[in-house]
Amino acid sequence: MNKKYSAIFILLAGFLIAACLSPYISIAGVKTTSEHYVIDTKKAHASINFRISHLGYSWLYGRFNKFEGEFDFDELNPSNSKIEVRIDPASVDTNHAERDKHIRGKDFFDVRNFPKAGFVSISITRVDKNNYIVKGRFTLHGITRDITIRAEEVGAGKDPWGGYRRGFRGRTALKLHDYGITYNLGPASTIVYLELSIEGIRQ
Repeated sequence: MNKKYSAIFILLAGFLIAACLSPYISIAGVKTTSEHYVIDTKKAHASINFRISHLGYSWLYGRFNKFEGEFDFDELNPSNSKIEVRIDPASVDTNHAERDKHIRGKDFFDVRNFPKAGFVSISITRVDKNNYIVKGRFTLHGITRDITIRAEEVGAGKDPWGGYRRGFRGRTALKLHDYGITYNLGPASTIVYLELSIEGIRQ
Protein backbone atom coordinates (compact mmCIF):
# COMPACT_ATOMS: atom_id res chain seq x y z
CA MET A 1 0.00 0.00 0.00
CA ASN A 2 1.20 3.50 -0.86
CA LYS A 3 2.67 5.23 2.22
CA LYS A 4 0.40 8.23 1.67
CA TYR A 5 -2.76 6.10 1.60
CA SER A 6 -1.47 3.99 4.49
CA ALA A 7 -1.12 7.12 6.64
CA ILE A 8 -4.63 8.27 5.68
CA PHE A 9 -6.03 4.84 6.53
CA ILE A 10 -4.37 4.86 9.96
CA LEU A 11 -5.66 8.38 10.62
CA LEU A 12 -9.22 7.43 9.67
CA ALA A 13 -9.05 4.30 11.81
CA GLY A 14 -7.92 6.42 14.72
CA PHE A 15 -10.88 8.77 14.29
CA LEU A 16 -13.29 5.83 14.16
CA ILE A 17 -11.88 4.31 17.34
CA ALA A 18 -12.06 7.67 19.10
CA ALA A 19 -15.67 8.11 17.98
CA CYS A 20 -16.60 4.70 19.36
CA LEU A 21 -14.93 5.41 22.68
CA SER A 22 -16.12 9.00 23.07
CA PRO A 23 -19.18 8.19 25.21
CA TYR A 24 -16.81 6.75 27.80
CA ILE A 25 -14.10 9.41 27.72
CA SER A 26 -14.37 12.83 29.33
CA ILE A 27 -12.81 15.98 27.93
CA ALA A 28 -9.88 15.49 30.28
CA GLY A 29 -9.30 12.02 28.84
CA VAL A 30 -10.57 10.21 31.92
CA LYS A 31 -13.03 7.34 31.63
CA THR A 32 -16.48 8.30 32.88
CA THR A 33 -18.81 5.71 34.37
CA SER A 34 -21.45 8.02 35.78
CA GLU A 35 -24.84 6.45 36.53
CA HIS A 36 -28.09 8.37 37.02
CA TYR A 37 -30.34 7.60 40.00
CA VAL A 38 -33.73 8.91 41.11
CA ILE A 39 -34.22 9.08 44.88
CA ASP A 40 -36.90 6.60 45.94
CA THR A 41 -39.28 8.79 47.91
CA LYS A 42 -42.43 7.16 46.52
CA LYS A 43 -41.79 4.00 48.51
CA ALA A 44 -40.34 5.90 51.48
CA HIS A 45 -36.84 4.49 51.04
CA ALA A 46 -35.30 7.87 51.77
CA SER A 47 -35.62 10.39 54.57
CA ILE A 48 -34.45 13.82 55.70
CA ASN A 49 -34.38 14.03 59.48
CA PHE A 50 -33.19 16.72 61.87
CA ARG A 51 -32.63 17.34 65.55
CA ILE A 52 -32.22 20.45 67.66
CA SER A 53 -31.49 20.86 71.34
CA HIS A 54 -34.45 21.69 73.59
CA LEU A 55 -33.14 24.08 76.26
CA GLY A 56 -29.97 22.03 76.45
CA TYR A 57 -31.86 19.26 78.28
CA SER A 58 -32.96 16.94 75.48
CA TRP A 59 -33.18 16.52 71.70
CA LEU A 60 -36.20 17.44 69.61
CA TYR A 61 -36.44 15.32 66.44
CA GLY A 62 -38.26 16.03 63.20
CA ARG A 63 -38.32 15.29 59.49
CA PHE A 64 -39.53 16.53 56.12
CA ASN A 65 -42.24 14.30 54.68
CA LYS A 66 -42.13 15.66 51.12
CA PHE A 67 -38.98 15.92 49.04
CA GLU A 68 -37.58 14.61 45.78
CA GLY A 69 -34.29 14.50 43.96
CA GLU A 70 -31.76 12.67 41.87
CA PHE A 71 -28.05 12.05 41.75
CA ASP A 72 -25.36 10.99 39.31
CA PHE A 73 -22.67 8.74 40.76
CA ASP A 74 -19.33 7.89 39.16
CA GLU A 75 -17.62 5.24 41.25
CA LEU A 76 -14.31 5.50 39.40
CA ASN A 77 -14.25 9.30 39.30
CA PRO A 78 -16.37 10.70 42.15
CA SER A 79 -15.63 14.27 41.05
CA ASN A 80 -18.02 13.61 38.13
CA SER A 81 -20.83 12.88 40.60
CA LYS A 82 -23.57 15.32 41.62
CA ILE A 83 -26.81 15.47 43.60
CA GLU A 84 -29.85 17.72 43.80
CA VAL A 85 -32.60 17.51 46.43
CA ARG A 86 -35.78 19.63 46.50
CA ILE A 87 -37.63 19.94 49.82
CA ASP A 88 -41.14 21.13 50.68
CA PRO A 89 -40.58 22.96 54.00
CA ALA A 90 -44.33 22.93 54.68
CA SER A 91 -44.04 19.16 55.14
CA VAL A 92 -42.05 19.58 58.36
CA ASP A 93 -43.15 17.03 60.95
CA THR A 94 -42.06 17.01 64.61
CA ASN A 95 -44.92 14.81 65.80
CA HIS A 96 -46.71 17.80 67.34
CA ALA A 97 -49.33 19.65 65.27
CA GLU A 98 -49.17 23.00 67.08
CA ARG A 99 -45.38 23.09 66.99
CA ASP A 100 -45.35 22.19 63.29
CA LYS A 101 -47.78 25.04 62.61
CA HIS A 102 -45.45 27.42 64.44
CA ILE A 103 -42.41 26.19 62.47
CA ARG A 104 -44.26 26.77 59.18
CA GLY A 105 -45.05 30.34 60.23
CA LYS A 106 -43.12 33.61 60.08
CA ASP A 107 -40.98 32.88 63.15
CA PHE A 108 -39.25 30.03 61.33
CA PHE A 109 -39.72 28.76 57.75
CA ASP A 110 -42.40 31.26 56.64
CA VAL A 111 -43.55 28.80 54.00
CA ARG A 112 -46.07 31.21 52.45
CA ASN A 113 -43.26 33.47 51.31
CA PHE A 114 -40.58 30.80 50.96
CA PRO A 115 -42.26 27.60 49.76
CA LYS A 116 -39.09 25.89 48.54
CA ALA A 117 -35.90 24.58 50.10
CA GLY A 118 -33.20 22.32 48.77
CA PHE A 119 -29.60 21.40 48.09
CA VAL A 120 -27.47 21.40 44.93
CA SER A 121 -23.96 19.97 45.03
CA ILE A 122 -20.91 21.84 43.77
CA SER A 123 -18.26 19.18 44.31
CA ILE A 124 -17.93 15.63 45.59
CA THR A 125 -14.61 14.30 46.86
CA ARG A 126 -13.82 10.77 47.96
CA VAL A 127 -12.15 10.51 51.38
CA ASP A 128 -11.74 6.72 51.41
CA LYS A 129 -13.53 3.68 49.99
CA ASN A 130 -17.02 4.53 51.27
CA ASN A 131 -16.80 8.10 52.56
CA TYR A 132 -17.18 11.38 50.70
CA ILE A 133 -17.18 15.12 51.25
CA VAL A 134 -20.09 16.78 49.43
CA LYS A 135 -19.95 20.55 49.10
CA GLY A 136 -22.87 22.54 47.77
CA ARG A 137 -25.51 25.20 48.26
CA PHE A 138 -28.44 24.77 50.64
CA THR A 139 -31.47 27.05 50.38
CA LEU A 140 -33.88 27.65 53.25
CA HIS A 141 -36.11 30.59 54.20
CA GLY A 142 -35.18 32.27 50.91
CA ILE A 143 -31.45 32.30 51.72
CA THR A 144 -28.76 30.18 50.07
CA ARG A 145 -25.53 29.26 51.86
CA ASP A 146 -22.59 26.98 51.14
CA ILE A 147 -22.55 23.86 53.31
CA THR A 148 -20.52 20.66 53.59
CA ILE A 149 -22.09 17.22 53.98
CA ARG A 150 -20.14 14.20 55.17
CA ALA A 151 -21.55 11.26 53.25
CA GLU A 152 -21.11 7.51 53.52
CA GLU A 153 -22.08 4.93 50.92
CA VAL A 154 -24.24 2.33 52.65
CA GLY A 155 -24.43 -0.16 49.80
CA ALA A 156 -25.41 -0.92 46.21
CA GLY A 157 -26.84 -3.84 44.26
CA LYS A 158 -29.79 -5.44 42.51
CA ASP A 159 -33.25 -5.33 44.04
CA PRO A 160 -35.93 -8.09 43.87
CA TRP A 161 -37.81 -6.23 41.11
CA GLY A 162 -35.04 -6.23 38.51
CA GLY A 163 -33.67 -2.79 39.30
CA TYR A 164 -30.40 -1.57 40.74
CA ARG A 165 -30.16 0.61 43.84
CA ARG A 166 -27.50 2.61 45.64
CA GLY A 167 -27.77 4.17 49.07
CA PHE A 168 -25.98 6.85 51.08
CA ARG A 169 -26.36 8.62 54.36
CA GLY A 170 -25.16 12.14 55.03
CA ARG A 171 -24.77 14.49 57.98
CA THR A 172 -24.36 18.24 58.33
CA ALA A 173 -25.16 21.10 60.69
CA LEU A 174 -26.89 24.43 60.02
CA LYS A 175 -26.92 27.64 62.04
CA LEU A 176 -30.44 29.03 62.05
CA HIS A 177 -29.35 32.67 61.97
CA ASP A 178 -27.40 31.99 58.74
CA TYR A 179 -30.81 31.55 57.12
CA GLY A 180 -32.44 34.58 58.69
CA ILE A 181 -34.22 32.57 61.39
CA THR A 182 -33.65 34.56 64.56
CA TYR A 183 -36.50 33.43 66.82
CA ASN A 184 -35.06 33.06 70.32
CA LEU A 185 -34.99 29.40 71.32
CA GLY A 186 -32.20 29.92 73.85
CA PRO A 187 -28.42 29.68 73.46
CA ALA A 188 -28.47 25.87 73.34
CA SER A 189 -30.85 25.77 70.36
CA THR A 190 -29.14 27.70 67.57
CA ILE A 191 -27.84 24.76 65.50
CA VAL A 192 -29.90 22.19 63.60
CA TYR A 193 -28.30 18.84 62.80
CA LEU A 194 -29.47 17.24 59.56
CA GLU A 195 -29.24 13.56 58.70
CA LEU A 196 -30.12 12.31 55.23
CA SER A 197 -30.78 8.74 54.17
CA ILE A 198 -30.83 8.51 50.39
CA GLU A 199 -31.66 5.43 48.32
CA GLY A 200 -31.62 5.87 44.56
CA ILE A 201 -32.95 3.69 41.74
CA ARG A 202 -30.69 3.54 38.71
CA GLN A 203 -32.38 4.77 35.54
